Amino acid sequence: MAWNEQLFRYCERGSDPAFWAEPVNAVTNLAFIVVAAIVAIILYRAPKSERGGAEMFLVALVFAIGIGSFLFHTFATRWASLTDIGPITLFMLVYFGYALRRFLGLGWLVVGLAVALFEGALWYGQSISCQPSFMPVSNGLGVPCLNGTAGYLPALVALVGICAALAMKQHEAAKPLLLAGALFAISMAFRTMDFELCTGSTLRGIQIGTHFLWHLLNAVVLYLLLRAALLHGRPRSEN
Repeated sequence: MAWNEQLFRYCERGSDPAFWAEPVNAVTNLAFIVVAAIVAIILYRAPKSERGGAEMFLVALVFAIGIGSFLFHTFATRWASLTDIGPITLFMLVYFGYALRRFLGLGWLVVGLAVALFEGALWYGQSISCQPSFMPVSNGLGVPCLNGTAGYLPALVALVGICAALAMKQHEAAKPLLLAGALFAISMAFRTMDFELCTGSTLRGIQIGTHFLWHLLNAVVLYLLLRAALLHGRPRSEN
């Protein structure tokens, strides 16, 4: 595998291999850095007894998401795609386990099995092949099924499932996670339609697509998830 091979996956880049071929997609990753910084400050100002290691790790992952996505939308290579996908996948797995343990109070064995199944679902989602008629219009560049968004469907299903379980328990984290799930669904739609809306989304005559909205909305989603963890994720008694 050629790690320096260029990947042309977004409307804004088109077939341009230049570092700044995706200025909007690249710069909007600052939203993740801002979210990580805000929550880090909240954690720093909290009493030492409330500065959980799990929450700090989640904040660090959000910071890594911003850096990794910036690298991918500038270098646009296979190695850069790993810096983008890696932190995102790890955050989804860690937060899923965190929600099962801290919000729902499930035992470690159940949490471990659920996370393993969730990881398998994420892998399967990324490997789904669409029929040609369902492929997005990609101006001949070729993109994964649903522009790669199919790989995030398990995360949306998991978030909805956790929200339903929390709602049945009348848990306070249900509302922020429900809002996060709704925004995540909208952001997935914008990610999927990046190429379809390419010709209709221009800035000063340059096509920018809709992928940047995926960044901005997901930054809000991550803030809601982190905020829910800080407010409602106090450790429960060991099972």
